[in-house]
Amino acid sequence: MVGKPFRPPTFVRPGTTLSATEPPSKKRRVSSDPNTAQENSRPISKPVIPGLSRKPLNSLLGNPRPSPSTTPIEGHGRYYSVLWRKYTQKKHKTWDGDGVLSVVNGNAVLEDSDSGRELGRSPCARILLPGSTLSIGGKEVEVDAVISKEDYLSGKCFLGKGQEEALHKKAKVTTAAAGSFKSNRPTRKEELESRIKIVETEKPETNSLGLAPNDHTGKKHFKTPLLSSTVVPKGQSQIPQPRHDPNQPGALVMKRPKLVPKGKQIVDVVVDPVLGKHLRDHQREGVKFLYECVMGMRSEGEGAILADEMGLGKTLQTIALLWTLMKQNPIYGSPPVVNKALIVCPAGLTGNWRREFNKWLGNERIGVMVMDGKKTRVTDFTRGKSYNIMIIGYEMLRTVQDDLKKGNGVDIVIADEGHRLKTANNKSMLAIQSLNTERRIILSGTPLQNDLGEFYTAIDFVNPGLLGKRSAFKSKFEAPIMKSRQPEASAAETEKGEARWRELVSLTSQFIIRRTAEVLAKYLPPKTEHIIFVKPTAAQANAYRNVVSSPMFSVALGNSEMALQLISVLKKVCNSPSLLKSSDEDAKAPSDMIKNLLPLIPPNILASHASSAKLRVLDSLLHRIFTTTTEKVVIVSNYTSTLDMIERLLTSLSYTFLRLDGSTPTSKRQPLVEKFNKSDRQSAFAFLLSAKSGGVGINLIGASRIVLFDIDWNPATDLQAMARIHRDGQTRACKIYRFLRQVVKMGKAVGDFETGRSRCI
Repeated sequence: MVGKPFRPPTFVRPGTTLSATEPPSKKRRVSSDPNTAQENSRPISKPVIPGLSRKPLNSLLGNPRPSPSTTPIEGHGRYYSVLWRKYTQKKHKTWDGDGVLSVVNGNAVLEDSDSGRELGRSPCARILLPGSTLSIGGKEVEVDAVISKEDYLSGKCFLGKGQEEALHKKAKVTTAAAGSFKSNRPTRKEELESRIKIVETEKPETNSLGLAPNDHTGKKHFKTPLLSSTVVPKGQSQIPQPRHDPNQPGALVMKRPKLVPKGKQIVDVVVDPVLGKHLRDHQREGVKFLYECVMGMRSEGEGAILADEMGLGKTLQTIALLWTLMKQNPIYGSPPVVNKALIVCPAGLTGNWRREFNKWLGNERIGVMVMDGKKTRVTDFTRGKSYNIMIIGYEMLRTVQDDLKKGNGVDIVIADEGHRLKTANNKSMLAIQSLNTERRIILSGTPLQNDLGEFYTAIDFVNPGLLGKRSAFKSKFEAPIMKSRQPEASAAETEKGEARWRELVSLTSQFIIRRTAEVLAKYLPPKTEHIIFVKPTAAQANAYRNVVSSPMFSVALGNSEMALQLISVLKKVCNSPSLLKSSDEDAKAPSDMIKNLLPLIPPNILASHASSAKLRVLDSLLHRIFTTTTEKVVIVSNYTSTLDMIERLLTSLSYTFLRLDGSTPTSKRQPLVEKFNKSDRQSAFAFLLSAKSGGVGINLIGASRIVLFDIDWNPATDLQAMARIHRDGQTRACKIYRFLRQVVKMGKAVGDFETGRSRCI
């Protein structure tokens, strides 16, 4: 018994039969019996079960299945979302961050999702699966999921965390607005507790004998037991009535939300017909787009960018949106979506905004406060009920930002000419962000002027966190896109850059809308642009050569700061060499550089404006306009010293004019514009305008011709200035003249000019 193998007690030996037709054999006895010893020694055949014959296994042709741990990856890439952490001896380990792992040709590269920087490299000759672990660059890495090549090239994997944060923020706002959509049916414990409370509450009072009084005055009415689980209570079953008739011809009805609080109903939001009947087709589309954005129906945030070109009526679209939000709510019975609105704009446009509100809504419908520092208190807006809208300049906002946080706060912010918010450290941007207002709208005809860094700043302003951190955006979007547009870019770099650009456009198109001036072709008179190349005078050419051949020019070639200063000096020579001698507050060139260059220019050239070829052409052009037409003209320059020179020319020719530049007080700018538009040519034939101080936002439809005396570094500045006359209200055909100093070949100059303009958005 010692060497006998163990047999499970539940083991049952199958019955043994000689054939399938024989009866089952008897069970074997446990005790030994000498009479049965001979019978038990007989060989036992295995049972035969017909119909269960098994075919042999087929051999597998081809190469055997590779092992995941030994298969190298060559010729293509695989991408994974991973978790990483530094090596630690802690018992309870946590992950330090999210990352993206790319394995190409056997080399693995780990990148951080937040910052976009590379964390380490390591050879990797195996296929990774979710849950696989490895070590790269002194980091522990665990694979979370596999990423497709398309998602990696487009950069979606680097925006995941930023979009999740924005989506989480939107979910919190949506939950607060729409209420909880979980079932309100109480649990069993809550039902028992509520019954005990009801019994205790409805326990009748007893008299001195312990009997309940015979009083039926406290009898309660019957309550529907399932009322708490219904969506709409019976008391609110009536059909909600919108503020304006949505079935009226031409009614502009907004999109309905998908979520509704429990016990509430959705009502149509209709734009007031007082404004709706004046909106053109593209403006109606713009109002609906902005409404869906600020209500969180289009993207993860509640911001938007209205990037229509100049003259398409961005102001009217904004007024229609604010008036709709201040009077209506898609949730029936709820207060209006917006109570207080803040409009931030350049100081010279505050009066224009107030005039537009008075034009479309009058003085009785809505209270508008212009914060100009005169007899106005911020508390009248934040704590009072008379004003719903505050219009304030960017500079003034910085001084009152703390006061705006008090009281009722601000529900929405409109940033007019929002391209001024170029950097994240912009004081005006920081002041707006300190208000903690989720709904933000940028109005700009030229939102993208220099680089993608400014574009990121604008996107992060209206929808914070959507594009992730600035460092990650720069390394994963800006750098690949710019690198793909270089002439020496490889095919892989071009593919990656184009994929990143498509993803960026697809993501931002959810809350950016832009229409060009072509939509106004059927509403406005035609516009003609003339590029006039001005041949320099002999004196100008001599002065230009002297500056180029000076030692200062050679020194400036190795110093970028001096190069910019020298270019400003050359621009002054192109306008008029006499500007070098006059005091120029606009010039960026320091006085010592001018002093070093003045001895190189003959004194007779510096003493007179007659050496300016542009001034001669302007004199001839103004004479022809004044004598052959009844039109008025706007003259634009980037420098006040140039405007001073033109002003002396107009005075000598007895032409009447008005002037607006940086020295003009804010309170007098809008009256000047209105005076020019309403007066005849005898009172104001010309309007001198500084491109940087008055080139945005104002309407100079009283003139039908505009002259750009010099060009700016940024083509957007010139485009803004040209749009001052060709906009709503213009009745004449417009002509635009651009003076260019011909110092290079004409073909190259035209190509550079057109290329610079086409790149400006």
